[in-house]
Amino acid sequence: MVSIHKQEYDISFAASKGHLVLVLYVYFCIKYNKLKILFQAEKDKPSVIVIGSGGWSIRVSDPADPNILEDYTASLTHLVLHIDNLAEGRTRVLWALQEPVDREKLVDEWTPVTNERIDMYNHQSQKILRYSKADVWSSGRLVALENIGETTDGYHLGPKTLFQDGQILLNMYCNDNMNYNDATCCSSSERISKLQIVAFSIFLVSFFLACILYIQRKWQSRKINKGVTYSRLTNTDFDDIKISSKSNEHGKENYDLFMALAKLALIFTFFFICDRTTMFMKENKYFTQTNFWLPVVYILVLGIFFTEDSCYTKVLHYDQDIEVKGWMVLLILVYNMMGASQVLPIFMFVKILYSAFLFLHGWNQFLTYIQRGDYSIVKCFQDLFRLNVMTVLLCICMNRPYQFYEFVPLISFWTMVSYIALSLPPRVTWATCETNSLNYLYLVLKIVGIIAFVTILYMSEVFFEKVFVTRPWKALFVTTDDDIHDWWTRWKVDRYSMPFGMVSAFACYMARKYTLLKDDNHGNLFSIRISLIAILFSIVGIGSYVAFSFICRNQLECLEIHSYVGFIPILGYIILRNVSGILRTRFSTFFAWFGQFWIELLVGQYHVWMGADGHGVLVLVPAYPVGNVLLTAFVFACTTHEIHRCSETLVPFAVPEDWKKALRNAFIFLLILIPIGVSDGMF
Repeated sequence: MVSIHKQEYDISFAASKGHLVLVLYVYFCIKYNKLKILFQAEKDKPSVIVIGSGGWSIRVSDPADPNILEDYTASLTHLVLHIDNLAEGRTRVLWALQEPVDREKLVDEWTPVTNERIDMYNHQSQKILRYSKADVWSSGRLVALENIGETTDGYHLGPKTLFQDGQILLNMYCNDNMNYNDATCCSSSERISKLQIVAFSIFLVSFFLACILYIQRKWQSRKINKGVTYSRLTNTDFDDIKISSKSNEHGKENYDLFMALAKLALIFTFFFICDRTTMFMKENKYFTQTNFWLPVVYILVLGIFFTEDSCYTKVLHYDQDIEVKGWMVLLILVYNMMGASQVLPIFMFVKILYSAFLFLHGWNQFLTYIQRGDYSIVKCFQDLFRLNVMTVLLCICMNRPYQFYEFVPLISFWTMVSYIALSLPPRVTWATCETNSLNYLYLVLKIVGIIAFVTILYMSEVFFEKVFVTRPWKALFVTTDDDIHDWWTRWKVDRYSMPFGMVSAFACYMARKYTLLKDDNHGNLFSIRISLIAILFSIVGIGSYVAFSFICRNQLECLEIHSYVGFIPILGYIILRNVSGILRTRFSTFFAWFGQFWIELLVGQYHVWMGADGHGVLVLVPAYPVGNVLLTAFVFACTTHEIHRCSETLVPFAVPEDWKKALRNAFIFLLILIPIGVSDGMF
């Protein structure tokens, strides 16, 4: 920072490569001959111009003159036209308000300058510039007022004020072009893209159509219920009645469709206001051990109190599956809100939770295809739609790349891999395995093929990049900086999690087939002796991983080892959770409720639960941290749960059961993506 508080001549200096700072000393704003080089420049127009005036006008004016502000007003009004022309050329113009003076230190020639007259001039300048394209810089005046004692002559600014003013200007100019990891960093709101305008326009039309359908439905129900009369049926042909029933059913489907779109319109508008505007404050995360562990213990205790008996007895049955997903996603939300990633053991524990999601997904995908034998493309499309509908809408509405939502691209990739591998001929089911034992070998070869495919991709990062940077799917795997490193890092950490889940599901079935475990009743899985051995090995496995997370000091080394041993604590938990019949047949309804919409919670946390793209915390109740967390948690849970319900409503419309209609919709979706991809450089 160059100290110029006593300079009264023009200076210029190079601030950095390609950046020139020019300081023009002008006594009166009416004498703008020097400013013509800025106002009339055709090329190399400045990015930012800071203009301020008033001190010299006050100094030379007569305090007794009633028209003291006329010349100043005329001069400033004359400048407004030039300021507006500069602003249209993408030059940001700041008008700095006159700073206060220290009357006790002023020399004789500056004694006419008083703070009362300065305030009068500042008020006049704000009044004139109110409808111009200039921004009034008022924070500099407040900084000078706070540090008024450091001025040496009562008028010129001190070094501390100059430094802070310089920082404010640098923040204003640089923050919009920096990838800062800070929620409170001052920066302007993002410009709304054309795609966002189109998306919200469609939402707006859907909202109005839903309102019309709602009013129409209420009017018809009121009209039908008014004056109900009964008469004998004279027509014995029921065809008309069936046609009327189909018409009503079709009308109800349209009503449900537009109501779901209207709800999504309101929710995503709320998301946009929370995270893409400055209406609500954001604050940085603040981690302490107490702040982290207190809500974790509270959530776990609360979940234990809401337990019920389940009607299922199998290992990892439906109730248990959504219960596990529920408590895992709640712990991840606490982890992200508190910024606990700086503590390595907690960081590794959360990595286990993400690996567990993939492990469970591999388990469920394997059993779904092998048990039901449903290898239709419709089933795959429905799974992908449920995983991605919220993510795709957020990418469009929030103007974020697909990779911003981290986990969804990963689990979607593995969904496609499992479907392609298992649906390749021969298509194996448990029924075909019973009739032909050779199908077991085919199933093993498919799993080995998945593991071999993963290993080949991992062995060469260059080959990995060539596969995933290929157009047109490159946009799905790169960030806004056109970098694939984030996708490579996330993929390699959990590259074996889903195959381990498939292998474990296969092993569980074989153990059940040969009566090594019994989960068709409310009893224990094994005999007492084997149960004790299984519990001992599970505790040792979990304890070993905990010890490893504390011993390991390098995050990269921890993640590399985690890729191979991450399944051990997951299997240990599954055994401990299922070995006892009492534990296996009971579940927490509290955790299970959250587990129903776990994917919506993971995706939506970046915009409502947190803020500033996950760098900070959304503030709905300022100055009351506990109240803010409670209100934010309530709003976040309600909105994501409603998104889940709307997504389920949209599934039969987006992916019908008829495979021809499903392919038709997929083709239409790809046609919609083509212009978006062209504008983003996908092709």
